[in-house]
Amino acid sequence: MSDPIFKKIEVVGTSTKSFSEAAANAVTKAAETVRNISWFEVVEQRGNVMEGMIQQYQVTVQIGFRLE
Repeated sequence: MSDPIFKKIEVVGTSTKSFSEAAANAVTKAAETVRNISWFEVVEQRGNVMEGMIQQYQVTVQIGFRLE
């Protein structure tokens, strides 16, 4: 088969430092159990606020991987 086929999953990454780190955490964790990851797409960003301060950054990412 010459044309690859992909599947997408959606995960939420978190970080206490930044949206960027939250996205990286999501991809890193997914890579522990998902093979052939090819790309990711940020579809939502949000955060948790407590007493006027950001406590946690949250990023929803869709991760695409090639099916074997």
